[in-house]
Amino acid sequence: MSEQEKEQLSFEEAMQKLEEIVGRLENGDVPLETAIELFQEGMTLSRLCGSKLEQVESRIQMLVDNGQGLQKKPFAQANDDKGE
Repeated sequence: MSEQEKEQLSFEEAMQKLEEIVGRLENGDVPLETAIELFQEGMTLSRLCGSKLEQVESRIQMLVDNGQGLQKKPFAQANDDKGE
């Protein structure tokens, strides 16, 4: 699968392919060269999924009740709330 084809995958499709790769690697029935190729493809898919999640997080807004009604607030990542 080419890089361009991978970029066009939906998050769900990329996760499904990643799960298939992990399953094959965990099974241990693949030759070393194939395992290395699968690992590299899995890492690419993992980065793709992470990137797609970051894009979605940047578009999410929270609705916060400020006592005078609801107010839109940008989504804060988990470590933003902890001051890290």
